[in-house]
Amino acid sequence: PGSPYQSVIEALGNHPQKKFYNVSKLGGAKYDTLPYSIRVLFESSIRNCDGFLVKETDAMNILDWKTKQNNVEVPFCPARVVLQDFTGIPAMVDFAAMREAVRNAGGDPAKVHPACPTDLTVDHSLQIDFSKCAIQNAPNPGGGESQKVTAKLSPLKVQPRKVPCRGQTGCKGPCGAGDGSRSLGQFSAQIENTPILCPFHLQPVPEPETVLKNQEMEFGRNRERLQFFKWSSKVFKNVSIMPPETGMAHQVNLEYLSRVVFEVKDLLYPDSVVGTDSHTTMVNGLGILGWGVGGIETEAVMLGMPVTFTLPEVVGCELTGAASPLATSIDIVLSITKHLRQADVAGKFVEFFGSGVSQLSVADRTTIANMCPEYGAILSFFPVDNVTLKHLRHTGFDKAKLEVMEAYLKAVKLFRNDESSSREPEYSQVVQISLSSITPYVSGPKRSQDRVAVDNMKSDFQACLNEKSGVKGFQIAVEKQNDIVPVQYEGNEYKLSHGCIVIAAVISCTNNCNPSVMLAAGLLAKKAVEAGLVVKPYIRTSLSPGSGMVTHYLSSSGVLPYLSKLGFEVVGYGCSTCVGNTAPLPEAIRNAIKQGDIVACGVLSGTKNFEGRLCDCVRANYLASPPLVVAYAIAGTVRIDFETEPLGAGFNGKSIYLRDIWPTRSELHAVEEECVISSMFKELKEKVEKGNKRWNLLEAPESTLFPWDLKSTYIRCPSFFDKLAKEPVSPQPIENAHVLLYLGDAVTTDHISPAGSIARSSAAAKYLTNKGLTPREFNSYGARRGNDAVMTRGTFANIKLLNKFIGKPAPKTVHFPSGQTLDVFEAAELYQKEGVPVIILAGKNYGLGSSRDWAAKGPFLLGVKAVLAESYEKVHKSQLTGIGIVPLQFLPGENPSTLGLTGREQFSILFPPELSPGMTLDIKTSTGKVFSVIALFESDVEITLYKHGGSLNFVARRFL
Repeated sequence: PGSPYQSVIEALGNHPQKKFYNVSKLGGAKYDTLPYSIRVLFESSIRNCDGFLVKETDAMNILDWKTKQNNVEVPFCPARVVLQDFTGIPAMVDFAAMREAVRNAGGDPAKVHPACPTDLTVDHSLQIDFSKCAIQNAPNPGGGESQKVTAKLSPLKVQPRKVPCRGQTGCKGPCGAGDGSRSLGQFSAQIENTPILCPFHLQPVPEPETVLKNQEMEFGRNRERLQFFKWSSKVFKNVSIMPPETGMAHQVNLEYLSRVVFEVKDLLYPDSVVGTDSHTTMVNGLGILGWGVGGIETEAVMLGMPVTFTLPEVVGCELTGAASPLATSIDIVLSITKHLRQADVAGKFVEFFGSGVSQLSVADRTTIANMCPEYGAILSFFPVDNVTLKHLRHTGFDKAKLEVMEAYLKAVKLFRNDESSSREPEYSQVVQISLSSITPYVSGPKRSQDRVAVDNMKSDFQACLNEKSGVKGFQIAVEKQNDIVPVQYEGNEYKLSHGCIVIAAVISCTNNCNPSVMLAAGLLAKKAVEAGLVVKPYIRTSLSPGSGMVTHYLSSSGVLPYLSKLGFEVVGYGCSTCVGNTAPLPEAIRNAIKQGDIVACGVLSGTKNFEGRLCDCVRANYLASPPLVVAYAIAGTVRIDFETEPLGAGFNGKSIYLRDIWPTRSELHAVEEECVISSMFKELKEKVEKGNKRWNLLEAPESTLFPWDLKSTYIRCPSFFDKLAKEPVSPQPIENAHVLLYLGDAVTTDHISPAGSIARSSAAAKYLTNKGLTPREFNSYGARRGNDAVMTRGTFANIKLLNKFIGKPAPKTVHFPSGQTLDVFEAAELYQKEGVPVIILAGKNYGLGSSRDWAAKGPFLLGVKAVLAESYEKVHKSQLTGIGIVPLQFLPGENPSTLGLTGREQFSILFPPELSPGMTLDIKTSTGKVFSVIALFESDVEITLYKHGGSLNFVARRFL
């Protein structure tokens, strides 16, 4: 409502009740050349412009992106915030404490709420206290009776050994393995409202004992925190809590929380997000601008402050051409990632355009966006297009909302048109990737790093036969390379030769868990069976899904029976073949291989293929995508050119080629969206809305103020607001301050912030021991982030901290009035009791590393009034100002050594009545030395926050 751009608010076409800022009309021709991601920044600056936090000059700088990139700082107000529980609890505790402070200052605590929608997912508290192997396959390396399941159907005529489900007493007893015609529920750990089905018998069984025990431990160990979260969800507007067992933060963000377009009181604007989870970037695959930041930045956004960053370069990634029919989603994603890693996109936005973008499913896009850390980009943005809208329809988006969404995005030119005639934005640079250049590969025959293009497989294997024995070669004499060994098996004669396949295993392993590649295997099997193709019965085939969810979508899409028909029966849920747990080959086959010295082959969609790993008589092993595993199994050999040679003969003796049965990308996307995505989203929605029994029964207060438990060692009211008054006081001089720590160069936030386990000799351990806890109950700093007493004691507690007063790495310092060497916290506590302020001396690049909220909060609570360093990491410098610590910098060419400072002096710093950005201040020491430093306030906003004692106090006063 305070924006000076009210005049550009318009009604939306056929939806006149909906309003929006028509930034396209405001920006004119310049707007049309902006990358889509920068258009989102521009819209945010126009809508949130208040003349203070976001100024008109900021909006115009974004509009002038082409000339201002890399040269100006811009504010960004995201539409929402995503937190996970470890980083979310200190933020929510601060809001609870702010309510307390506002009440104490005479205000109404019920008015204290986060300024923007905040979603917190409790996904970091689960620990594996109990585990148990549910299914094991033969051979049994540990000895004892093997729980072998030989999953073969006709034509092998080998019946599976009948075994009951281990450890699941609700199972009705042994039965035949695998009836793919019935729907499977998820076998992996689920919440109470979703039944777990036995993967072999397809009958409901009780939750595995390990799941129940781990959930019980999670709720017991974290009860205080969970009760606090539940109170927060009841009393704070704009806060929603995703309870334990709902899912991981980034997955819930993508599948449930994403709006794409926000609507508040009929005002439409783009969805955007910052989050404390490093996988926040996934949502850019849906056309939602978002990236991961530190806890203190997300808390600032919750307080109504913008995220400030350098206006970035935007690298346009143009996708052209059509991918090879044999290229899977994994091939495409990894190839694009490789190109971007080589293109130097670190610290930049990446935005995709070109005719090839429409070939990527939303799953492909979110995977690429999620891999930003692999190639260093801030984010990888896919503008909303028809593929996105189709995906949203299948995820349960309301039809009327989708119509409004599409109309709005087109009105503000945030909708990417598939037509080649549409004008593309201008980019800082363009990286071109031809999808047609992406070649499907297999790896082998002995090492996973030895990649072989599928087109060259036949010739490469021939070369391996010729090569000397080594990393690839088998050194087979030329005259023996075409040897054929006949073998009788189950009444029929078969012929084995070099390159024959005897093991084929489809495993939804780490690099093949994308639904599309497993579905591709299933659809290929379906077409193969319908064409009359079969797999030779002596080939040891198996299907080992990574979880029951994989089986679920293979079953719900109707392809599981066809995989079974080819011998790819579900054998269990584990690594199986990949770790060498393959049932022995039939004796006749083993003897034939040894008799003819045949180089037999195994193909699997796993990650390990060392020689002899699958079986001692299988010398060549290839890693391949799941559909290629099925294809090679049908062919029966790796010595085949798929382009010119048929896989086999189908009905009526007709030659069937791989191209005849390979599923197209459009077929895959259709099945994936209709059978997999819709059911997954429906299930997640039910989980979130129904919660789970333990969460629903968890009692939590409903009072306006949180009832702090003074005995609690997890949740404690922090002291940030202890001196809150209605009006801020002018900056007070820092007089006769001692140096708490004298540090060198490159002090990181890991050196400063509490992290990891709590050492038994630390100040935090002493505090917890005095509270009656044993070392076994200490837990970690991460788990106790809601207790400022623990976190303050853990600040500068890193054993690698090198304090020049001590001369060796140790979390110690000197308390100069007494001359004692103490823990950093104990020395700071003494200084505070004596009423003596403290500062920190440091070298270059103070505050390097990941953004950590307690790297600023901790020093503040230790009583640190200023940091004096040669230079700072930019984000950390801003965080110091935001918490109320003044960042001071030595003049160029000066440092403690050149000024003759030992750090044992006392320092006095005077502030003028009016502060200004980049001003110079004088420091006087107890030895009489006077020198000048730069106060690193970069804007009027930072000065205002410092005058208020930090952003927390600034916002608290606004509520007053």
